[in-house]
Amino acid sequence: MSLLSSAPAVLVLEDGRTFRGRAYGATGRTVGEVVFTTGMTGYQETLTDPSFQRQIVVQTAPHIGNTGVNDEDDESDGYWIAGYVVRDPSRRVSNWRATEGLEERLTRRGIVGISGIDTRALTRHIRDRGAMRAGIFSGDEAGLDAQTQLAAVRESAPMAGSRLVDEVSTTQPYTIPAVGPQRFRVLAYDLGIKSATPEQLAARGMEVTVVPASTPFERILELAPDGVFFSNGPGDPATSDHEVEVLRSVLRARIPFFGICFGNQLLGRALGFDTFKLTFGHRGANQPVLDVETGRVEITSQNHGFAVAAPLGEPVTAPQAEFGRVQVSHIGLNDQVVEGLRCLDTPAFSVQFHPESAAGPHDSRGLFDRFADMMTDSPASARA
Repeated sequence: MSLLSSAPAVLVLEDGRTFRGRAYGATGRTVGEVVFTTGMTGYQETLTDPSFQRQIVVQTAPHIGNTGVNDEDDESDGYWIAGYVVRDPSRRVSNWRATEGLEERLTRRGIVGISGIDTRALTRHIRDRGAMRAGIFSGDEAGLDAQTQLAAVRESAPMAGSRLVDEVSTTQPYTIPAVGPQRFRVLAYDLGIKSATPEQLAARGMEVTVVPASTPFERILELAPDGVFFSNGPGDPATSDHEVEVLRSVLRARIPFFGICFGNQLLGRALGFDTFKLTFGHRGANQPVLDVETGRVEITSQNHGFAVAAPLGEPVTAPQAEFGRVQVSHIGLNDQVVEGLRCLDTPAFSVQFHPESAAGPHDSRGLFDRFADMMTDSPASARA
């Protein structure tokens, strides 16, 4: 059973609005960009997703924590969120896989949270006003005067213009062996990778070497992989000039490329398109996306606050014309945002959502097979 805190807590938004509740998890002070996620399950995967670095996460589902946490479902070694906001935390853990209560895990990991507030009103406020900086102040910090709390929020760094990839990327390469007979060798750039992603690649016969974001293109040439993968990750894609230049070299060398989430934004920038910050982003396991080629609507898992500014409809020549034609391959049905790119003259494609989809849904896992097919069709001489 989780013993809920009775310590006071207050959530302070950048525009001055406040919500008062109880401390949940560690007590103290935290600041970050406040965002909401609409998933009804998978809160443990959310907490451990590096793409949430420096963000205060609001769960729109009202009842959180009833299944506790376990030692298997973490998507990384870290708990990356800056803070956590829930309405009704469960008082009792009821799941045979649980090894700990959610509040105990948050406390042990030093995650400052707040509970007992009207998360529906907060979500509507963010939807109308946009994601913004915020702070959670609990325990003794909750007693600070309002102007001091608001000043702390407004002095924190905004998400636009922030480079966060280096804070979450691995510092040393590591390899995940293929499951069954090895068919391909893939070099995966860790921009904030989730553990389910290389597992999905490995399940299709790919030996995956995960490398730091700072890895130069020359290292790719030395390792001579069959394909290159760029992962999800946090921050503003406009700050990733190094990764964009590496990707342009990959495209010029005609090495098969697959990117997801942040990797999609970087492919867009490598092709010469701009990226922009969404008002409140897409976060949750229930986002509808149209696959333009098949006409199929897939329910996807997403976590992003930036998007690619590319034209919908027929293929166009990329602004970086050397890479040929490109088409928006997937479209978000809620707001018509670009959800994927497909290069027609270069072996490369990307999607904005998460086909590894821990903790679900699984509609888009066939994209990993598409990557395998691309590597199968790519002549070895082109990668020499």
